[in-house]
Amino acid sequence: MSAPHATPVRVAVLGGSGFIGRVLGSRLTELGHDVLSVARKEPAEPAPGRFVAFDLSSAAPAELTELLTREQVGLVVNAAGGMWGLTDEQMHVANVVLVDRLVEAIAGMARPARLVHLGTVHEYGMAPVGTSQSEDGPAAPVMEYGKLKLAATEAVTRAVLEHGLDAVTLRLGNVVGAGQPGHSLLGVMAAKLDEARLAGRTAELSLAPLTAQRDFVDLTDTVDAVLAAATATGLPPVLNIGTGSATSARELVELLIEVSEVPTAITEVPGPDGAGPETEWQQLDIGAARERLGWAPRRSMRDAVESLWQAQISPAAR
Repeated sequence: MSAPHATPVRVAVLGGSGFIGRVLGSRLTELGHDVLSVARKEPAEPAPGRFVAFDLSSAAPAELTELLTREQVGLVVNAAGGMWGLTDEQMHVANVVLVDRLVEAIAGMARPARLVHLGTVHEYGMAPVGTSQSEDGPAAPVMEYGKLKLAATEAVTRAVLEHGLDAVTLRLGNVVGAGQPGHSLLGVMAAKLDEARLAGRTAELSLAPLTAQRDFVDLTDTVDAVLAAATATGLPPVLNIGTGSATSARELVELLIEVSEVPTAITEVPGPDGAGPETEWQQLDIGAARERLGWAPRRSMRDAVESLWQAQISPAAR
């Protein structure tokens, strides 16, 4: 991998109005970078830096090349994509077509920008209980989203190995923090707890066993990893970013209830047959990120959940 631009004139954050992109853009701005937030449509709450409305999934690569060149972009972080509420075809466009066009657009620049692409732990699929998934291990996604994100990562990796693209994919664990998407499990639970808090009543939650074990990672730690990857040299094409340990979703929901201090009545709902930690285990090996980025997670899941809850109850969340 070639050396990155030492001081990018401008950083383009694709998906700059989203969960990760917005926090990343704010951090980059605080660090003195000139940030260009790019998304399909302008958000209700202003995105960090200067916003540009650009439909990455439908525009021709040459149009994006022209935009990146005109704006003198030296670093692109791809935090765009889509999963919730989309058909398989829409997910394909949002996650695969977009990345194919992005890679072609960057390659078309006279001075190609560095690319940090955000992948997902779901590209690996499940693993035997107690094992960790490493970058050189098998990738066998079981859900359509994971399959599409894997195809996108493979496109970026091919461009690195075959054409010398200055890029790295960060395979992220399940990110938790302020601004948690409302359609996610923790986002739904936080909204229900907040509604009960405002009404002065007991929250009533129906919960399945939620025994699946996942590698959850704090949002702030995730952004730190992206910033480290933006300037590090000699990186492999793919790096895992997580905590290196598995936690059940039920534990996180119970932690959220505890942090919220909202009286809660839980109704237990039977889980689907065949569900459980024996068939739903993910734990990332983050040794390469420690070694190559000098990065390690610093915040606990309690920190992450507390940030989520404080953002939920803030006036801006109304």
